[in-house]
Amino acid sequence: MTEPGRGLEEAERVELTVGAVAPGGHCVARVDGQVVFVRHALPGERVVAEVTEVHKGFVRADAVTVLTAAPERVEPPCPYAKPGRCGGCDLQHVTPAAQLEWKAAVVREQLTRLGGLTGDELDRLGVRVEALPGGPLGWRSRVRYAVDAAGRAGLLKHRSHEVVPIDRCLIAHPVIQELPVLSPSGARWPDADAVDTVASTGGDVTVSTVAEGVATPVDGPAEVREVAAGREWTLPASAFWQVHPAAADTLVGAVLAALQPRPGESAWDLYGGAGLFAAAVADRVGPGGRVTLVESAAQGVAAARENLRDLRQVEVVAARVETALARRRITGPVDVVVLDPPRSGAGARVVRELAAAGPRAVAYVACDPAAFARDVRTFTGLGWRLATVRGFDLFPMTQHVELVGLLLPPD
Repeated sequence: MTEPGRGLEEAERVELTVGAVAPGGHCVARVDGQVVFVRHALPGERVVAEVTEVHKGFVRADAVTVLTAAPERVEPPCPYAKPGRCGGCDLQHVTPAAQLEWKAAVVREQLTRLGGLTGDELDRLGVRVEALPGGPLGWRSRVRYAVDAAGRAGLLKHRSHEVVPIDRCLIAHPVIQELPVLSPSGARWPDADAVDTVASTGGDVTVSTVAEGVATPVDGPAEVREVAAGREWTLPASAFWQVHPAAADTLVGAVLAALQPRPGESAWDLYGGAGLFAAAVADRVGPGGRVTLVESAAQGVAAARENLRDLRQVEVVAARVETALARRRITGPVDVVVLDPPRSGAGARVVRELAAAGPRAVAYVACDPAAFARDVRTFTGLGWRLATVRGFDLFPMTQHVELVGLLLPPD
């Protein structure tokens, strides 16, 4: 035990009882009133934790010895998913079913604390996280391996730039696992900062080196094919695409179920990327409808224009969403909106502009529960309501979760 009144110090070990889950793959504990965010633990466990970082008001720690295990604890299938080793997976020590509840608990907490929703509102929403087909391993179709000073490829420690050389990443797609990229195969990458690997749903496999932010294919095609929403997509291997093979179709289904687009309607697809949602909505609104896609990344704009060229009701606008709304690069009337912002969220300015445009529904696709909750609070402050929210486990074994929320205007 620590002495009363003395704060914990880095590398110190302390016995503690683990509390509730928290964002970031941690659980919350307290030692003599000091908040401790503990990784590799489960609520209710008694553990010995080693302090890894000390901050004003809290410390971070790893559970290095489990004295009393929770029933949801399992042995991590990967030998690198342990304290001091690879930081890519947060929840390998948790049963798959309990991982879903862990993530749902985080979403509920963020919607309460940051989103301002009441307990009754959360009960009405019935927040849960749904598993995707394929199981918790072998799903990641895009993996970036970091390269250390010796030219060996591996993965990073948690909250560190230190590279952990590995022989296999078990959440990587089986095809990626067999690529001769990692150091046990003898591979060395002396001129690279990272090595990108892709195994697309269209059957393409590409290995690229990354140096000073530029990806250069060294094996496989520079452009890969993806299959989703009843279409085949072609895009650069380095362009953004969902990393779980079932993610694109899962999210499209959730967005369409939420919005229920009707023939002849007008739609906006904001932060539209290569046009996944725009294509799906365009099929529903038909040739008499209109879809405006807004994207700022050059790769995304080019991919959208190429892949959606057969859909004449789709217009691709190359601009930041904030700029497009403020400068009226896109104008109403608009019936439905797909809002798929980056991890930082849409922000109050975009939310206010959307509300003023007067759509009948907004489908918000979120990769960060905190940013989603903050934007929900802005919507509700304008009289809107969060009608439904669905969580999807697009990233098994990690703390990440994807959300699709339906926001409706005042009656």
